[in-house]
Amino acid sequence: MLTLDQQFAKITARRVDLHSAEELKNRLAKAQAENRPLRVKLGADPSAPDLHLGHCVALNKLREFQDCGHTVVFIIGDFTGMIGDPSGKSATRPQLSKEQVMANAKSYQEQVFKILDPARTEVRFNSEWFGPMVFEKVIRLSAHVTVAQLLARDDFAKRYAANQPISLVEFLYPLVQAYDSVMVRADVELGGTDQLFNLLLGREIQKAHGQEPQIVMTMPLLEGLDGVNKMSKSLGNYIAVNDTPKDIFGKTMSVSDDLMWRYFSLVLCLPEDEIAALRAAVANGTRHPREVKDELARRIVAKFHGDAAGNEASAEFARVFAQHELPTDIPEVVLPAGKIGILHLMVKAGLAPSTSEARRLVQAGAVKLGDDKVSDFRLEIEPADGLVIRSGKRGFAKIRRQP
Repeated sequence: MLTLDQQFAKITARRVDLHSAEELKNRLAKAQAENRPLRVKLGADPSAPDLHLGHCVALNKLREFQDCGHTVVFIIGDFTGMIGDPSGKSATRPQLSKEQVMANAKSYQEQVFKILDPARTEVRFNSEWFGPMVFEKVIRLSAHVTVAQLLARDDFAKRYAANQPISLVEFLYPLVQAYDSVMVRADVELGGTDQLFNLLLGREIQKAHGQEPQIVMTMPLLEGLDGVNKMSKSLGNYIAVNDTPKDIFGKTMSVSDDLMWRYFSLVLCLPEDEIAALRAAVANGTRHPREVKDELARRIVAKFHGDAAGNEASAEFARVFAQHELPTDIPEVVLPAGKIGILHLMVKAGLAPSTSEARRLVQAGAVKLGDDKVSDFRLEIEPADGLVIRSGKRGFAKIRRQP
C-alpha cells in the first residue's frame, strides 16, 4: 500500500490547479485514519456519444485515485446535458432531447470502463435529485450565489462586455454542477482548467450546506490534432476512444512532433523522467521523431484495444505509408455495368460526403485511380473489377462490378 506521501505525489502529478495542497494532505490522512476512501467526483454531460483522448486526461487521474484505494463518483449529467454550458466558449452548447442524452449516456458508461475500475466506481445520474426538485428549492439554492460572482467567470465576463446574450439558464448551470457535489458528498472534484470557476463554486455550496468543502483539482486541456484548439468533436480535431485501431494509429501519427510529448504525458501518463529521456534521444539523433511517434501511437492503440492491435496497426501503417503498399482491408464498392462520373463514384464509395467535397479533393490532387492521379473532376470512367480508388492518405475503396 502506498504511503500518504506516495499517494499525494501520484495523484497530484500533471495537474494544474489545486485548492489546496494542504487540504488534500489532511483529507488523505483523515481518510486513512478512518479507513474511509475519498469520494472523487467527475461530472460529464453526455453531449456527444463518444469519449475522446481529451476526456482521458481526467479519467486517467481518476484511475490513479482508484489505484490509491479511493472511490470515483462519475456523474452523468443527464439533467444538465439538457441545459447547455459554454465552458469557455462564446456560445451556449446546444440543448439535447432526453432521448439523445440517454443514448449518449449509455455509450459513456461503456467507454469509461476502458480506463476506470468498475469495482471502485459509483455511477450517478443527476436527474436523480434535480428531476423531482421543486421550484422553491431552486430559488433557495440560487440565494447562495450573486450575479457579481457569476460575472467573475471569464467567459461570462467577456460575453457581457461584448454585449452578447447570456441566458439565465446558463447562470444556473454552475450552481447545478456545484449542487451535484453536495448530493454525492464529494471530497475531491476534478475538471479541466476551463471548469475552475464551477468547481470552486462547489466548495461554497457545500459549506452553505454544512459539508466540508471539496478539494478542487484541474487538469490540462489536451490540444487536438490541429495542435491549437482543445480536442473537441465539434471541431473535428479528436481521436475517439471507440475509433478503430487503424484510425487511432493514423490520427496519432498526424500529431506534430512538438505536441506528441503532451500525448505521452497526458494520455499515456508516462513519467516525466522517461519523457525527458525520449526527448533527449530525439534531440541527439539517437532516435528519429517518427520512430518515437510510432511508439506513442502503438501504446495509445494498446491502451484501448490491446498490444496485438497496436502492433498490427503499426505494421499496417508502415506498409501503406512508408512502403507505399495498399492496405489489407480495403472496403468494396459494388457498381453496375456502365460509366460513372468520378465525383459520384467517390460519394458512392464513401470517400467524400458530397460531390462538392469530391470535386475539392480532385482539384487538390488528392484522388488516384490505381496509380494514376485524377486531375479532371468531369472524368467519366467504366472501372474495371478490382480497380482501387484512393482519396487522401487514408481513403481507399476497391471496385467490384455486379455480374
